[in-house]
Amino acid sequence: MITPAVPEIVEEEIESAIDSRNEALPTLRELGPPDLVHLVKQSIKSGNKQSGVYHHVTGVDASSSASLAAYVNTITYNLNDKTSKVISGLYCCYNAFSRLDMRVDVKIPGGVESYCIDERGDKRVASDALWIETFLCGVLRAYAYADDGSGESIKKIIGVRRFDPITSTEMEHRFLDAAERLFFKGPQLGSEPEVQVPNNASNHLTTGLLSYIHTTGRYTSGINLFEKLRTRDPEVSSLLARVMISGDEEVQAVKLLHDAIAKLPMDYSLLDCQATFCQSKGRLDWALECAKRGVTAAPSEFSTWAKLAEVYVGLEDWDLALLTLNSCPMFTYQEKDLPRMPEPAKILLPVLPESMLDEIDEPNQAQYGEQVHASLRKLHAAGYKGTFLKAYSILTEITAKIGWDQLLRIRSQVFVMEEEYRSEKQTGSNPNASNPNASTTAIRGTPSPGVNSAELDGHVNGEQDAADDDLDNEETLSDKQTSPTSPPDSATIAESSIEKPEQTITTEAVKSGNDDPNDASDANTKYTQFHNKRLCERWLDNLFMVLYEDLRIYTIWRTDMARAQSESSDYRKSAEEWEILGELAERLHHFPEAVEAYQACLRVRFSPKAMKGVLKNYENQGRSGEMLQAMIRLITWQYRWYSEFSPALLRTIRKLIETEGAVKVRSIVQATSLPQPVLDLTHRYVELCVAFRSSGSEA
Repeated sequence: MITPAVPEIVEEEIESAIDSRNEALPTLRELGPPDLVHLVKQSIKSGNKQSGVYHHVTGVDASSSASLAAYVNTITYNLNDKTSKVISGLYCCYNAFSRLDMRVDVKIPGGVESYCIDERGDKRVASDALWIETFLCGVLRAYAYADDGSGESIKKIIGVRRFDPITSTEMEHRFLDAAERLFFKGPQLGSEPEVQVPNNASNHLTTGLLSYIHTTGRYTSGINLFEKLRTRDPEVSSLLARVMISGDEEVQAVKLLHDAIAKLPMDYSLLDCQATFCQSKGRLDWALECAKRGVTAAPSEFSTWAKLAEVYVGLEDWDLALLTLNSCPMFTYQEKDLPRMPEPAKILLPVLPESMLDEIDEPNQAQYGEQVHASLRKLHAAGYKGTFLKAYSILTEITAKIGWDQLLRIRSQVFVMEEEYRSEKQTGSNPNASNPNASTTAIRGTPSPGVNSAELDGHVNGEQDAADDDLDNEETLSDKQTSPTSPPDSATIAESSIEKPEQTITTEAVKSGNDDPNDASDANTKYTQFHNKRLCERWLDNLFMVLYEDLRIYTIWRTDMARAQSESSDYRKSAEEWEILGELAERLHHFPEAVEAYQACLRVRFSPKAMKGVLKNYENQGRSGEMLQAMIRLITWQYRWYSEFSPALLRTIRKLIETEGAVKVRSIVQATSLPQPVLDLTHRYVELCVAFRSSGSEA
């Protein structure tokens, strides 16, 4: 079996990495960082000279101290350094249930000591119950920190070996057994950033379970697990229904949802599942009623409002879609518990010989890292995550369907513009007008007078206030200079074709009372003359400005491209610029243009992000041969950077096997004119599907 190479991060001071991990323990919030493996090496020639090296790892079996000690012993013989020997190793694995860091200290030669460290740094005894919790946390972290094939997760933390935590049905049984025992402790682990309050149906444990089931296609195992858990808590029914729908047992899922909602009529997870199912069947009228009830059941959750906004978009009810989006409760994005390590003395990143492939070798980053236009680096939407990413996706979907000009018209119809508000403040308004809540307007489905009383944070991770200031000062993509006799450049065309959004008046501005401190109490009263209009939340107003900038840069790009084609001249960009333009087009739902940019990037150099974008296009078109060609290169690149496990790539292979069969997939891979060790890396993914008896792998 081929395993990734072992990266080495050399410390300035021995055990400084362990000290940093100890200091970080009280600050960990959720699943914790990847496992830390620390080795002390001693020079063979000079016995007194020692050095400390470390790397991170996910997916190692953490069910006992013996399995972790075995990993440490294995890597001591795999290191490339022949001038020194390993004299000790320490494996650190975080138990997120008990908030303890499990440690296995291996002396070479010598014994093995296992213990755990609490948040205060005190030693404790490592019991069997703690090891069960640690094993489950290890599997969940393997999925949480896995790369989706684009390389984004790999680039976040340097030197992480990623292994598949579940490689057999026996390991699956142990995993699901541990999950069943600890299922109702799941909310202790936290949840995805879109969920405000973790519960038994929405937490990192259920996210990991669903990810495993959908990755491997082991729907029967998932159904059996959730059936047992449902007898203890009916809230689990939403998870069971999702797995049933994915496992092509829709009739049973519909019956289950009907019975469960009769018992728990205000369970928003059940209502969300029902709304999603109705959406998939094209019954948006039914989905609308489910989504409205979901908002009523959980008005403080982002997911319920987002679902209602999606349904309104599907129904082409654009004004209510915007009003609903404006009512979404937004949460500041919290990053995963990434390791914070001291500055290393040096970093050694060896290449696995089996993963060597000329076409995926990336050149020195410095050679192309500077060749990106300033305007492309300032696109704020590229950094959106969590609730802001989802809200922006809904807004761009609306724009793709109705166009920017129509979106601005609807925006001015449902939200009060700054000019209107200033004018009204000067003339005064009716003091007896009513002031209902805009959030209920979206649920009722008919506009009514008043303003939105929701009071949300107007900042997106502290970065959005600068968006407006950047728009007027940014340089354009075009390097051409215009003259009185020359045709207008692409930037001028973009400025004239894309109207810059007017400023709305936000809730913060109205409630701040900045004109007169004594006017704050009657600001809403003065404002109520604007029937059928709402105050736009600051974060949504910023999203419009960011969307304008995305559209402006996109228009400049397409105009320059069209001009170059008409003049039969080359349109050149660096690989990173093509990558950014591909992401931009994808954000704006212009998928053919995104693929065009990604393919242009790949012609310059290999990029996992661009290849992943091209792979999605092949998958949508059902082009199995091209899919496998892209998969081979992505899997090889993953191994190059110490990752043998990507759930997204495994899921793609499994779906391909379901439609084409394992024999055909193997044959196509083997017929590729690439080195055999490279092909064997992809064969391993196919073997995993066979081991789990996925559909199409029987032959």
